[in-house]
Amino acid sequence: MKLRINNLLKRTRHSVLKNQIQIIVFVLLLSTPSLFSQVEIKAPQGYSNDIGNMISMLDNLKGRVEQYVRGIDQEATDFLLDGNANRPGAIIYHLAATEAYYQVYTFEGRGFNAAEKAKWETALNLGDKARIELKGKPIKYYMDIYDEVRAKTKQLLKTKDDVWFKSKINNMSMHWAWFHVMEHQANHMGQLAFISKRMN
Repeated sequence: MKLRINNLLKRTRHSVLKNQIQIIVFVLLLSTPSLFSQVEIKAPQGYSNDIGNMISMLDNLKGRVEQYVRGIDQEATDFLLDGNANRPGAIIYHLAATEAYYQVYTFEGRGFNAAEKAKWETALNLGDKARIELKGKPIKYYMDIYDEVRAKTKQLLKTKDDVWFKSKINNMSMHWAWFHVMEHQANHMGQLAFISKRMN
């Protein structure tokens, strides 16, 4: 009898714990607007279908990337986890630089020219030079650059159609090139998530 009661108590505790976990997860999901602000991949008006779907995914990821840095102070913007890490501000700049590179590569069939290298190369390559130079600016500075680059991406992609999106430059389709920009954002989103936990 005592064994049956103990087993019943264990099952009850397990059931209560399971319900509590489900409630906590549900509350966390509801308190994360980005997860519910877009629940489908849908081409915005004015874009061809495949390009529009890519824009939908790019913008969703950009919003989630920015959640980790939005409103952080100068100390957090310049936070360096260790001597080989990258500062959050520099990571946002790096995302903008990479996207700017793919703009000229896919739309003009070239790499950066001298003026573009001067503007973007440090952020594109990161490393020691970036750790020294990319600091001392507020997070808004980096986010404004990222916003400006994304606005240009959307403007340029609006002029193209899905036939162009399937076309290739060297061995890479335009679709794959912009998929890479998207996966690159996702990669650094994980990095920013890790860094933000170490700052607390």
